[in-house]
Amino acid sequence: MKKTRLLSISALALASSLALSGCTALVVGATAVGISAATDTRSVGTQLDDQTIEVRVITALQTDDRFDESRIQVVSFNRSVLLLGQVGNSSLRDLASHVVRNTKGVDRVHNELKVAPVISFGQISKDTYITSKIKAKFVADDVIKASDIKVVTEGGEVALMGIVSRDVAQQAIEIARNINGVTRVIDAFDAK
Repeated sequence: MKKTRLLSISALALASSLALSGCTALVVGATAVGISAATDTRSVGTQLDDQTIEVRVITALQTDDRFDESRIQVVSFNRSVLLLGQVGNSSLRDLASHVVRNTKGVDRVHNELKVAPVISFGQISKDTYITSKIKAKFVADDVIKASDIKVVTEGGEVALMGIVSRDVAQQAIEIARNINGVTRVIDAFDAK
């Protein structure tokens, strides 16, 4: 606990000093890695690789005007990329997969994009609440180590990522499935 607190304070101090010097983009990455590195089971190198992959994919999608009317969440965990959100047609869904597959460092793609209208702010708020409820249940569970599992919710669909045993994965899926508002659970786990 002391190590986590010290690391958090150090990251905050680094963020503050860098923000004053105008390096805001660096601050976000440095702070996020500093705080998550203390509890994440992946190596710091893998965490940085995942962040780099996310930035590359997001940049590629944002610079392509065809995605202007889309909402796409990009999550990389252990070099597996998960795409969640809404696009205007199946061609855009396929194009997003192509962009991810051609991104340096990506091993697997989980394309869960829906051909549908972009969800409302109200739904985004509900999704945030669902994610927090699932994470709280994971923290309270005796079998699951909450820091081993990444939870992402989009349109009531919950995606679970992490490197866990099959038993832990099944327990996590069952917990998520039983949270009010969850319409589907996506198993994007890597086997341990």
